[in-house]
Amino acid sequence: MATWYILKVQPERESRIRNLLYDQIRNKGLGDVIRQILIPSESVTEHRGGKKRVIEQKTYPGYLFVEMDVDNDEAWYLVMETAGVSGFVSADSRRPVPLPDDEINRILKVIDDRKEKPKPRVEFEPGKRVRIKEGPFENYEGTVEEVYPERGQLKVNVFIFGRSTPVELEYHQVERTS
Repeated sequence: MATWYILKVQPERESRIRNLLYDQIRNKGLGDVIRQILIPSESVTEHRGGKKRVIEQKTYPGYLFVEMDVDNDEAWYLVMETAGVSGFVSADSRRPVPLPDDEINRILKVIDDRKEKPKPRVEFEPGKRVRIKEGPFENYEGTVEEVYPERGQLKVNVFIFGRSTPVELEYHQVERTS
């Protein structure tokens, strides 16, 4: 019976390892034993150079989720002998513990929800110091008061003309100083 397991793989090579596994599964005819291989990721919006773009960000870097029957020796060895695979996440390397159904269902639901609506990448926190890179307050420094991730903006208190003044800026207009 196929259940979900977690594989520890080399970070930054998850896609390459997944594709390699799929090629080997196809070549050996093990598609009914190893059913799915997932790289949990989410769509994230970021602002760079004044432009907004959507990127894919891995939720669990260095891990693959595999739906397979580990009792099939040929499939188990295929996975374990694949370059870049360190092994199953489990206390016992030969008898890995499957993910509980409620946990994998929760993870799959979160993946589906995040695919539909990208979340903004937040790099700023209230209380942190930033330097303004562009606009009328260029080269001024201030303290982040509020962050509006849905708009890609933040409110910064800047000391101007002897008093603190709140200024709303976009992410790409500021950089962290500390």
